[in-house]
This record gives sequence, structure tokens and C-alpha cells, in this order.
Amino acid sequence: MSGNELQTRAAICGTGVLLALLFFLACLPPVLLIVPVAILFLGLVADPMETLSVWYGMLNTIGIFDLAALCDSGKANLAEKRHYFWFGEVAMAAVLAGIIAFPLGLWLAKQADPAVAFTGAALLFLILFVFLPKIVRHGMREDTDAAIDAFGKNEHVRKVFWAAFVAVTGLVLARIVDPATAQEIVRAIAG
Repeated sequence: MSGNELQTRAAICGTGVLLALLFFLACLPPVLLIVPVAILFLGLVADPMETLSVWYGMLNTIGIFDLAALCDSGKANLAEKRHYFWFGEVAMAAVLAGIIAFPLGLWLAKQADPAVAFTGAALLFLILFVFLPKIVRHGMREDTDAAIDAFGKNEHVRKVFWAAFVAVTGLVLARIVDPATAQEIVRAIAG
């Protein structure tokens, strides 16, 4: 994305065309061509500053966007187009959930009951797409070693993490594996 409107529109339209070509070559169902057509349409019609705000929201969701790196005009644009920024965040979270958390939930649902599947998928989603980006953003602002030290030395965070880990592991073991194997694993962990 650049300040040049023509380049921005060409980049968006090119993304739509390349995505359509990728879908075609991968022999995916034709109904999925709606996505590249929508991107192509946005490249032709949408305001580039709105598209830029959506892009920043998407990058913010995965933790690689720093608001401090923007110039004053960029910050003013984000203040005006705040709802596009939020849309980008929600869209990226939905994409990440659909790519990672949803398939994990389906796989777990085959192995155990739906409660375990939902809990496992939700924990994975929260850890990867809520807490991890916040830690990455904090690390980008501060000294990375100081952020890791602060996170690792916080006793409350450590206790909560291990309590949640043990609870979920126990729940998954109780539902997925047979009782004899679960008891062997618990004995091995306990020493």
C-alpha cells in the first residue's frame, strides 16, 4: 500500500486476479471465486484510504502493526476510518479461526464430545490470536528481553497458565484416550 492511489488500486486488483488464478489452478469449487471477484471489485470501487485502514486492522490482529510508526496524516486517517480498521481486525480473526481453530474443533469433535472440542479450539484461538499478538506488540514497543522476563517472572501468569494447561490436558486425556493409558501418562508426569 502506498500513498499513490493508482498503485494502491492496481495492487488490490492484482491481488484479486492472482487469487482467482490460484483458485482456478487449485481446482477449487467455482463458488469460491466470489472472494477474488470481491477483492477485484473493491480495488476498482473502494477508497484506497479505507482499504489501507482495513489492511492496518488485519496486520494489527496478528500483532505486526505499530501505530507509532504512522505519520500524523496516517493517524488522522485511522481516526476517521476507525470502523474500517475494526472491520479488518474482525475479518482477520475470522480468517485465522477458520484456518486453524475450526478444523481443530472438528477434529476434536470426532475424538471427544463437543464440549472438549469447543474448549480446545477456543483456547487455541485465544492463545494464538488474542494473547500472543498482545505480547508481540508489547515486545515491539519495549525491549524484547525485558518483555520476556516480565512475562516469565510474573507468578500469577505462570500459575494461571499451568492451571489451565493441566485442566485442559486432563479433560482431553479423560475423553480421548482409554483410562489405562491416561493413568500411565499421569504417573509419568507425576514422577
